[in-house]
Amino acid sequence: MTNKIRVVITNKQKKVKIPTGMRMLVRRCCNAVLKLEKFDGSAEVSITFVDNEEIHKLNKQYRNIDSATDVLSFPLGENNNYDVDPETGAKMLGDVVISMEKAEDQANLYGHSLQREVAYLTAHSVLHLLGYDHETGIERVHMREKEELVMEQLGLPASSSYVIDEN
Repeated sequence: MTNKIRVVITNKQKKVKIPTGMRMLVRRCCNAVLKLEKFDGSAEVSITFVDNEEIHKLNKQYRNIDSATDVLSFPLGENNNYDVDPETGAKMLGDVVISMEKAEDQANLYGHSLQREVAYLTAHSVLHLLGYDHETGIERVHMREKEELVMEQLGLPASSSYVIDEN
């Protein structure tokens, strides 16, 4: 039986236009992370695009941090124990909230596309939903490696310095 990954994407902001193909990219990103992690079974992930004002409220409410951030992850499971959607049998991994304003600012800052930034934030957050953390040095390194592997699989490597010239 093939594992199904259901990605529910909601856009709750009007500040940044969602480019064509962005939803497909986010779905491919979620699939790539779960495949990389050899996730067993069907899964469900919720991704919501918001503006800075909304993510600021959520950051203050849930993390007691009084500022906007780029992305928040709300895992529903712990230690590979997840709630299961009774209708589909899928493990509900949790919710990811991305500030499209922050994503756009960061894409400009780092000199890459909005698509790459949103894909990176998605990969980062889905790893959080799977229990990864980046509080300590070695955990941070492992998480970065996994994020970059996913980005390479999606054809969005970190920079042109990773590209090998075949000529």
